[in-house]
Amino acid sequence: QVQLVESGGGLVQAGGSLRLSCAASGGTFSSYQMGWFRRAPGKEREFVAAMSRSGGTKWYADSVKGRFTISRDNAKNTVFLQMNNLKPEDTAVYYCAADVRYGSSVEYRYWGQGTQVTVSS
Repeated sequence: QVQLVESGGGLVQAGGSLRLSCAASGGTFSSYQMGWFRRAPGKEREFVAAMSRSGGTKWYADSVKGRFTISRDNAKNTVFLQMNNLKPEDTAVYYCAADVRYGSSVEYRYWGQGTQVTVSS
């Protein structure tokens, strides 16, 4: 079973950048597809980005395409989410997720506790 711990959240002004990290332990990191999700206040959790085990395939929500970049370092058991040109509507708790299955519609089995991102206008 893999454990996931997110970090890197915080308060940033609109137009700014943040880099989220998610450190994995307890499993073979390279065996997992990794994803990022977010839940804004009063809204349901939504998909943000995902990356295949090898890193060869990436998926992004339309709302973040061109602004967010997902990457992974299998040697460090870590997945990243670089967020640029942040907007107030990006304010949410961001969650890291992992699953051994492949695809854009995976229901992830493992989840982190989340990290808060707040974008001020």
